[in-house]
Amino acid sequence: MRDFVSEKSLVKDYMTKDVISVKAETPTETVIKIMKESNHNSYPVVDDEDKLIGMVTAFDILLKDWADSVKDLMSTDLIVANEEMSIDDASRVMFRRGVSRLPVVDSDGSLIGIITNTDMVRSHIERTTPNKVEYFKSTLEALYGVKTEIQHMKVSTKNLRPTQDRVYADELEGRIYEIKRGLAEPVIVVKTGNRWILVDGHHRAIAARKLGCDKIDAYVINIHSDIELGLEKTADDYGVKTFDDIKIIDDAQHPLIAITESIKQSQEKK
Repeated sequence: MRDFVSEKSLVKDYMTKDVISVKAETPTETVIKIMKESNHNSYPVVDDEDKLIGMVTAFDILLKDWADSVKDLMSTDLIVANEEMSIDDASRVMFRRGVSRLPVVDSDGSLIGIITNTDMVRSHIERTTPNKVEYFKSTLEALYGVKTEIQHMKVSTKNLRPTQDRVYADELEGRIYEIKRGLAEPVIVVKTGNRWILVDGHHRAIAARKLGCDKIDAYVINIHSDIELGLEKTADDYGVKTFDDIKIIDDAQHPLIAITESIKQSQEKK
């Protein structure tokens, strides 16, 4: 069986390969326009052969004396990563140096990607999820006396059988935001018979459907036999057969958010 937890995450697994870069001769006004359009605040500077020669940031434009082009604003004392660097090592470098983005270069110094602190968060989410998967796996094996295997794969959202009767609108909005930016962790599905039972990740699944996604990233626990799960029976009792049967609660916050805000309000009154 694949050991998810011990799998080492590398920069190449999470970096963005389609990088917006500029040239030393790029006008500063153009960089400002790109920043407004892309919502990023820093860009690698490359030469005509795509070799990394600098970085230009919003801070360079705001805090340094005005210059008409990038070459007079960019920083050339750079911290870079290579694609075989571990995510943990890259995180340490970024934290110690106080940077939010690391350009990734190959052995020739050519720009091949960029890794950000958001990518670090995504890698952490995806590494912690397997612990939950292993828990579900061992629980199923103990309850039903079966052997299972885990697959990390894309699952059709049309095939998923939900087991939860409600979701919260505010959390659903958060999951939509994550999916749009590639940050959502995989859902957990149990495959039994011809059924794909969604056991964890209902907000993510509904968000994916709202965004028109035909498939969703999932850890699938395959039982290799047809067993009716207790989750299915409970869902039947609640009248939940499809996603259309799930209530979206928009007049109340998710309990965790409500508790957090309640604590904040109590502190503000002190």
